[in-house]
Amino acid sequence: MTRSITTEPLTPEAFAPYGDVLDVEGAPDKIINQGKCGRYHDRARVDVTPESGGRVGISVFHAELRTFPYTLDLIERHPEGSQAFVPMSADPFLVVVADGPDAPPRAFVTNGAQAINFHRGTWHGVLTPLTGSGMFAVVDRIGETPNLEEHWFEAPWLITHTV
Repeated sequence: MTRSITTEPLTPEAFAPYGDVLDVEGAPDKIINQGKCGRYHDRARVDVTPESGGRVGISVFHAELRTFPYTLDLIERHPEGSQAFVPMSADPFLVVVADGPDAPPRAFVTNGAQAINFHRGTWHGVLTPLTGSGMFAVVDRIGETPNLEEHWFEAPWLITHTV
């Protein structure tokens, strides 16, 4: 049995229970670099548990492109640190979150000019680029202990997208 959900636009308000949306909406917080650069300051909270012995690192991921309808059969979470995905191209990607492994997921599509930061412990889908290069800068916890829990759905979710 497959269950289904439909995507929704990614907004800071809708995504707030799960993490932060990084974008350049509105006026910048500061003008820097001789007046040539707007700084949108402190848009996401990087959170790494001190007892994990880890540190914050930046990695580059190269993910395979996906299409709709998308079958969601796995979600994961990182209990020892937040995780930010910053696309390295101006292309939309799918963001899936859930309140827990037994809760129905929510699916968002970025507008091509947004990045996201999952709060520590947030259940989410895997990196799912829809167009472009599939390249992302990822800011997350680096350490010796595992920082990953996975949950496989007995019945997958089918995610559809309407334009």
